[in-house]
Amino acid sequence: MKQLLRTNDPTQIAFAQALLSGEDIACFEMDVHMSILDGSIGILPRRLMVRDEDLFLARHILKDNGFELEDK
Repeated sequence: MKQLLRTNDPTQIAFAQALLSGEDIACFEMDVHMSILDGSIGILPRRLMVRDEDLFLARHILKDNGFELEDK
């Protein structure tokens, strides 16, 4: 799996998951329960992961919908 998105904003994660789901791209959210360690103040970012073979298409879908992604 490859990291597609890393953010502290839970609305971005939800929107990205909805977009990818609409295109039948499976994704997995990591670090969801890390808020326990930071006291639920949201300083630790969450990561959205996709399969290696879906990364190219997933990046284009998110970029087309206004996401600013890190170039890797």
